[in-house]
Amino acid sequence: MSPPGRPKGEHPQAQPEGAPVNVRIKYFASIREAVGQGSEMLQTRAETLGALRDELIARGEPYASALARGKAVRMALDQDMSEEPAPLREGAEVAFFPPVTGG
Repeated sequence: MSPPGRPKGEHPQAQPEGAPVNVRIKYFASIREAVGQGSEMLQTRAETLGALRDELIARGEPYASALARGKAVRMALDQDMSEEPAPLREGAEVAFFPPVTGG
């Protein structure tokens, strides 16, 4: 859900280039099982969701397998489905989860 006054899917501007930001990361379903935790706080210099994903992959296992490039991973920024170019900001909530199938 977007904060009042901001259209759904529109994210605030990123922090100044290179400035560290504190984000809360949530992991769901098989990704949570793989990394062994449901959430964590992280200080990062990543400027986008994609850069944050790369930073987590660079940690090595189990993040490298759970979030690997080429693997289908959905992302949300502040509870809005988002793509990799979405800018991070101080206090953002990021969620990673596998695609959901239904029938």
